[in-house]
Amino acid sequence: MKKLLNDPSDVVDEMVDGIVAAYPNRTRRLDDTKVVVRDDAPVDGKVSVVSGGGSGHEPTHAGFVGEGMLDGAAAGEVFTSPTGDELSEMIQACDGGAGVLCVVKNYEGDVMNFDTAAEMAEIEGVDMVEQVVVNDDVAVEDSTYTSGRRGVQGTIFVHKCAGALAERGAAIEEVTRVAEKVVDNVGSMGMALTSCVTPDKGEPTFDIDDDEIEIGIGIHGEPGVERTEIMEADTIAERLTTEVLDDVQPSGEVAVMVNGMGGTPLSELFVVNRRVQELLEDEGLEMWNTWVGDYMTSLDMEGCSVTVLDLDDELKDLLSAPTDAPGFKTK
Repeated sequence: MKKLLNDPSDVVDEMVDGIVAAYPNRTRRLDDTKVVVRDDAPVDGKVSVVSGGGSGHEPTHAGFVGEGMLDGAAAGEVFTSPTGDELSEMIQACDGGAGVLCVVKNYEGDVMNFDTAAEMAEIEGVDMVEQVVVNDDVAVEDSTYTSGRRGVQGTIFVHKCAGALAERGAAIEEVTRVAEKVVDNVGSMGMALTSCVTPDKGEPTFDIDDDEIEIGIGIHGEPGVERTEIMEADTIAERLTTEVLDDVQPSGEVAVMVNGMGGTPLSELFVVNRRVQELLEDEGLEMWNTWVGDYMTSLDMEGCSVTVLDLDDELKDLLSAPTDAPGFKTK
């Protein structure tokens, strides 16, 4: 399997260097860590919003570091949570005195290490560390790496809304409230056409035949709810969208994300989006805004996911607020 790598063991370290080199006026790397923070961190008197997780999901999470979104993001090794030490370093480096909100995807390693990091940071003098755990994957209630639903693409809407409110100077209680509000109103479901290939192994992480697809798969290649023969794009869009809508039960305007898993051409994502929009209209829902592209990937996996967020005026305002985070564009 061909990949653009040097030494596979250096891929995360070199990736973080490359991210900072691409945005030198917006980001910096904490010494001796794989943590990216805003260049002006800590911002005095502002609640900081931070996140992190295993690498391989880019642009998640470092691509969302910027004004109006994340203050910091920690990168673990591929599909592996960052250590508690590095997460604590991130929390301390981003603390501007108004508290730090950690946005955590619901994977056991992430939850455990963020818990440890919060305790360490508080011992080191950070007064307030709050956490919000995202569990938007409607496909399965429990999985290999989680107790409860997995945290996937809906996490990005949490980053955006919480980050926008924090940028306006809101207190940590309000920023946490908005983050939890997004979690309560968002759902996602994904599928895979192929496995992904991790740099260290150089071979697919799971076997899937050319005429098969996996429905409800996780972002690390965890099994979904069904392996079936390949379907047309419209049928896949219907399956994913219907299950998300059944869970979220939106009542009016919605924000939509049609997310690529890393190896899917943008043209195919737009084909899926075409049918997603038709389904929303059929349900009497109004599409307020749509994001189509790679936002939370699984290395080079071919596949997609659909995320729907039920909106009110507050969330629309926060989603449309400006940000210079390179991985997210407001429209």
